[in-house]
Amino acid sequence: MQQQRMDVLTVLGIVLGLALVVGSIAMDGDIIGFWDLSSLMITVGGSFAALLVNFQIPQIRMVLQITKNAFFDDIDDIGELIQLFVRLGQKARREGLLSLEDDLADLDDPFLTNGLQLVIDGLEPETIRDIMETELDAIAYRHKLGQDVFRTWGSLAPAFGMIGTLIGLIQMLANLDDPSKIGPGMAVALITTFYGALLANLIFIPLAGKLGIRSEAEIALKSAVIEGVLAIQAGTNPRILQEKLKAFASPQKRAELERLAEKESNDEMIYDNA
Repeated sequence: MQQQRMDVLTVLGIVLGLALVVGSIAMDGDIIGFWDLSSLMITVGGSFAALLVNFQIPQIRMVLQITKNAFFDDIDDIGELIQLFVRLGQKARREGLLSLEDDLADLDDPFLTNGLQLVIDGLEPETIRDIMETELDAIAYRHKLGQDVFRTWGSLAPAFGMIGTLIGLIQMLANLDDPSKIGPGMAVALITTFYGALLANLIFIPLAGKLGIRSEAEIALKSAVIEGVLAIQAGTNPRILQEKLKAFASPQKRAELERLAEKESNDEMIYDNA
């Protein structure tokens, strides 16, 4: 049900943004003049140091995993999820809830596996919903933390860009007796502001937004899992269960599922008439 692939739009957006900025600089000036290691150290290093102050060690360790989630998408298909619940619902009605234990090893979603195990263990529906919604709240909190890391970094980078600019201006003013150093000094002073604005608006803040969108999609899918698990426990008719879970699909996906169901129905009629 789940597969991983690179999010092409994330990579394309960053590469395209950098290409456009670098290309516009190269068209009207010297690209080498926009490279300054000390400015990069102040902007990136300084903002990351402030990030260490703002967050705790376990949260900072999440940065690499968070970054991976922004560039790689674990895809859960709602259509495949609905088909899975229909199959499990049919089996539960035919053979009993205990028969679902044989299917747990084949599931790759721990949230779904845990929910079905609670059903097999015979817990009350209210207890199952409470346990799964509590876990869902914990997942949402972890996702929000990941967004906060990049959102905070996005606010810190321009600030440290300004700090670098102030440092450059102070150094420039210290050399006012040499007019030949004023122009280059001013240019270097402004580079840190450029770095901070570019990193914040092209990378950090957009990554926080991407993680937010992905989090909402995962929360919605896991909400469908909760409803599906409880419907199986209640012995809901698989057809009704299917229609209920379609509410979690987008209009486009819902139309696709309806076309697929109609095709399967026509194929069954042809088979029966043969």
